[in-house]
Amino acid sequence: QVQLVESGGGLVQPGGSLRLSCVVSRSFSSIYAMGWYRQAPGKERELVAHIISGRTTNYADSVKGRFTISRDNVKNTVYLQMNSLKPEDTAVYYCNAIILNPTAENYWGQGTQVTVSS
Repeated sequence: QVQLVESGGGLVQPGGSLRLSCVVSRSFSSIYAMGWYRQAPGKERELVAHIISGRTTNYADSVKGRFTISRDNVKNTVYLQMNSLKPEDTAVYYCNAIILNPTAENYWGQGTQVTVSS
């Protein structure tokens, strides 16, 4: 079992920044991939960014150049730095972990609301 706890969401004006945090209950050494997803009202959950094996990062085209995913191995925490926020970034953001045991097991946090509005 893996517990994920997100924080850092809130209300921000267009062009502003937020940093989301996700504290993970186990060491990253046992986790294959960490990621951030989001789900806006009436839409499907979509991948925002992820880190695979602690090295390879991938981003959705809509956030490239604005969002950065990173992790702190000492604090067992994954971050999503979001800059130049747009109203279309409004969504509930979820932290995700994939463990190979040996098949892939997905774990999710409870989500944190991000609202971009003037």
